[in-house]
Amino acid sequence: MGKIEWAMWANEQALASGLILLTGGIVGVAGQFRGWQFAAYAIAAGAFVCLLEYPRSKRTKGTSVERTGQYCFTVCVKSFGPLTRNYYVRAFLHAALSVPAGFLLATVLGCVCLGIASIIYLAAAIRGEHWEPILPKKKIARKPDDSMKNPPQNPPPRPPPETRRKRVDDLEGAAYDNPIPVGE
Repeated sequence: MGKIEWAMWANEQALASGLILLTGGIVGVAGQFRGWQFAAYAIAAGAFVCLLEYPRSKRTKGTSVERTGQYCFTVCVKSFGPLTRNYYVRAFLHAALSVPAGFLLATVLGCVCLGIASIIYLAAAIRGEHWEPILPKKKIARKPDDSMKNPPQNPPPRPPPETRRKRVDDLEGAAYDNPIPVGE
């Protein structure tokens, strides 16, 4: 059995909880719930969590698949250095962000999901995991070796070597006999 990478699960959970928190905040503000200020906070916190969690981390095996358009967010998250790379910081940040959202019914689900993501990030941090950016690999243009042959001159399908046309100098030998009978 392989080792579980908890950060991968925490990332998915936190991204989903950010979207849930954002949606609950929009519902709370649009419905003018009592305490709608918490919903406005949830919109800002949900958007921040989504921006922070959108870029995936590189897996230890190296079989990472990046999300579509992740590179722009990766550069932003990477620029904050150890604040975003350390999962202890993320665990406590998510825990702190989830507390105010617990005071409004529309944002309670986002609060609980973000709290669960915080616990998973704490488990990842205890196991020594950290965020590594997935950067695009630079393609190195290789120069062809001198030993490479030139491509074929005549297009396929090519006749077998023994039945190819011979030089025109010898008209008798240059005649090509089709080995496949042609029906009339």
